[in-house]
Amino acid sequence: MSKTKSNKYNWKFSKIGGVTRVNIETGEDIAHLGELDQKLWTALSCPTTGFEFDETTLAYIDSNNDGHIHVNEVIEASKWLVAALKSPDSLLAGEDFISTDAINPDSDAGKALLEGISNAAKVLGEEHESISLADTAKALGILAEAAAEAKAAGEDVLPYGADTEEALALAGKLKAKIDDYFLRSKLAAFDSESTAALDVSAERIGAISDKELPGCIDEIATYPLARVSGDQALSLSAVINPAWAADFARLKAIAFDKDYPGAATLTDADWQAVQAKLATYTAWKDEVKKEEDEFLESQKAEAETIKGVDKFLHLYRDFFRFLKNFVTFSDFYSRDEARLAVFQSGKLFIDERSLDLCVRVTDMGRHGDMAAKSGMFILYCHCVSKVLGKEMDIAGIVTEGNTRSLSVGQNAIFYDRDGHDWDATVTKIVDNPISVPQAFWSPYRKFAKWCTDKLNKSAEDRDNKATQDLVAKADGAKLPDEGAAKKQAFDIAKFAGIFAAIGMALGFILDAVVGLLDSIIKMPWWGIFVLIAAIILLISGPSMLLAWLKLRKRNLAPVLNANGWAINSRVLVNTQFGSTLTHLAKYPKVKGKDPFRKKTPLWRHILRWCLILLVLAIAAFWICNKRLPWQKPHVEEVVIEEVITEEPAAVDAAAEPAAEPATEEPAL
Repeated sequence: MSKTKSNKYNWKFSKIGGVTRVNIETGEDIAHLGELDQKLWTALSCPTTGFEFDETTLAYIDSNNDGHIHVNEVIEASKWLVAALKSPDSLLAGEDFISTDAINPDSDAGKALLEGISNAAKVLGEEHESISLADTAKALGILAEAAAEAKAAGEDVLPYGADTEEALALAGKLKAKIDDYFLRSKLAAFDSESTAALDVSAERIGAISDKELPGCIDEIATYPLARVSGDQALSLSAVINPAWAADFARLKAIAFDKDYPGAATLTDADWQAVQAKLATYTAWKDEVKKEEDEFLESQKAEAETIKGVDKFLHLYRDFFRFLKNFVTFSDFYSRDEARLAVFQSGKLFIDERSLDLCVRVTDMGRHGDMAAKSGMFILYCHCVSKVLGKEMDIAGIVTEGNTRSLSVGQNAIFYDRDGHDWDATVTKIVDNPISVPQAFWSPYRKFAKWCTDKLNKSAEDRDNKATQDLVAKADGAKLPDEGAAKKQAFDIAKFAGIFAAIGMALGFILDAVVGLLDSIIKMPWWGIFVLIAAIILLISGPSMLLAWLKLRKRNLAPVLNANGWAINSRVLVNTQFGSTLTHLAKYPKVKGKDPFRKKTPLWRHILRWCLILLVLAIAAFWICNKRLPWQKPHVEEVVIEEVITEEPAAVDAAAEPAAEPATEEPAL
């Protein structure tokens, strides 16, 4: 741990997760939060939804209500809390209640808080030396109920019960058309010869008959409500103008049928009576609204002070924890089950392991672009809870074990932070190294998979070809006729050339193998192990090096950025820390044999022992003779030096080659 002086305050720093981070451990640290260089914050903003934190508290911190919490809003909240308290150290406890003795009465924030506590006590009708979140919730609930009671006090004047508001709206909409109908009917009764003129004319309907009628609905709405006759009552079974039929039918159901049950017609007097009832209701509603406004106005200041206490208590309980997941990520690196990071949404159980690092996904599109940059092996799962009636997507980070059995479509179980279980299905996999040992075996597994795929493909092609041939024969496929080209005659020279090329290739390969074996035999015994190690390193080395490089840079920040966070620092998950985030199943040692295990065939036992004996025999022969059985013995040339005593001249003469004896030509 080290210290640095920034703006006259000595901040303490620690190495957490391979990155140097500032410590927030005391009330003084919180009090000086505004002096901390913004470049040293782990996060610069986060959303107010989508992770494991009280959303009411987050909404209170989000002072501009834009759905994100930024650094300046966190600093503003810290200043307000510190000003309202006698000692900022009380923020470290995370309690949901506070004693009035802990509040600073000399600051404006403290005075407002004490006033709100006093108002809450009046509403609750009881005095306390402390106040809790439960108290403020109860006081605000009482004020809301008082306003609701003011409305409910006049419900006896609702003429059509719960449908009164709808009846009022429909009556206002139809008033002009219904009044128009009754006036037309009165004129038709006054002068029967005017009936046709008062009704809709055939010419007006004919003018729109050649058009798309739904587009002429405004024109149709100008026609009378119903056919005009000398009868001054409106038949409730009459055909109503299509533009008004639905509204009239609904008004009839909730008002006319209630006021005049069983009536066949509606008179003008009946209609006026319905409007009078609705007018009385409208007058009452206006009066109640006025009283309600007056009540709320009188209680507004009181309610606001109590709401201020509620905000303070939410932050008093949660602010220190928020800082440990925003300014620092100490909760994430603590590995304490009671102090999980706010973005850890629960545990995923899959393939004999549990994943502690599961992050709720809010935007799968953004995750597709960002997740690959994390260097992590990620299982994306779609989770469904039929009990809760909810669905969500999560990203589970795999940091231990092998991944051979993990595949898209695999089912699992996810437990959220509240203990609810969700059915999870793997929808996407982001493949990255998990450990260096796993990377060691990766090339061999890839080669084995390649071989298996090739064999399966070959078998599938052969099966398809056999099936096609069988189907062709069954369908009576035609054989080539006599006029078709004859098969090419066997060309022995061509095949001799092919066999010669194959022989040469095999010869080169055999020479190379023999040369390699000869080189191995001439090596000292320890050289063979060095050679084997070099071959293994050549195959697995690149994969292990790449895995080591990626594991050093494994970073959770891109995953959080895809969820709307603005991460200002790396959130590294190295191998040691990653091993604590995934737990593998551990089985005890079981004595006895499995009665259902697959028995090894006898021929495999014989083959295994034959191979072992052959290897031992070759090794013994090599140790004793320094050669393999099929190699010729190596004869060393012995050079014997002769001591020459002749004179130099004699030596020269002796050095000349003797003349070859003449040979006679054989007689023909």
